[in-house]
Amino acid sequence: MSTEDLAAIEKDTRIHLLADKPWDGTFFPIQTRRVNGLASKSKIFMEKLVCYQAYQDACDTLLTSRVSNWVGDVQEHSTSKPQLNNTIVFSIGPGAKAQPLHRDDMIHHRVKERMESSHYTIGQDSAIGFLVGGKKTTKANGATRFIPGSHLWKHDTPPAEDLCVYAELEPGDGFIMLASCYHGGSANTTTDQERLVYSCFMTKGYLRQEENQYLNNPPEIQSSFYNDEMLKLIGYNLSAPFLGWIKEGHPLAALGRAQPLGDMY
Repeated sequence: MSTEDLAAIEKDTRIHLLADKPWDGTFFPIQTRRVNGLASKSKIFMEKLVCYQAYQDACDTLLTSRVSNWVGDVQEHSTSKPQLNNTIVFSIGPGAKAQPLHRDDMIHHRVKERMESSHYTIGQDSAIGFLVGGKKTTKANGATRFIPGSHLWKHDTPPAEDLCVYAELEPGDGFIMLASCYHGGSANTTTDQERLVYSCFMTKGYLRQEENQYLNNPPEIQSSFYNDEMLKLIGYNLSAPFLGWIKEGHPLAALGRAQPLGDMY
């Protein structure tokens, strides 16, 4: 991502970082500030980060679901495309403790057995993340650490810190990660460095989104910002067959976008 794009995202979001309050719990250190609801706060975040082509290609390959069902004497073929799962800007200040290692796919109650890499199948992951360095991120200032290969472990295998590697990023560098990998923000042991990271996850179209895009983002702002394809990616879409309809049929109709009525295969 270019320096100009990074600066534009920071301009859109810095005021919200400054307004954020410490997390009331142990999952995020008190020195961490967050911004979410990026679909209505930063159009460039959505266009340049969420829609980065290599990331979307990976999501399309690994998260798209296809199924065939008999409806009477007709076999219908349905495709469910990936949708936005969450959008978050993280600012981790000096003195922050390390976040506990975790898997983001825990939100979807994923249960699996240990497997060899040769047995991994396309479609078994529920989500894919994308992290971009807003500033230089290092082991010292809290770079995300993760355990390579942990996506192959049994779901109830505990993480081990000594297996971690660090995703150190120059500003604008990106890191794509399966939600089934153990990972976590690291301790910021510096005295004067902010770790600034822009991140999003995509998930399968038939799963509940981690971030509620419809309550976290005013629909009128999203409708004024984006074309139909972007709105579908955000979640104003049908997951065929028939999942997510409204009275008028397609969810885009709620935003004043005319859509044909009919069977939703």
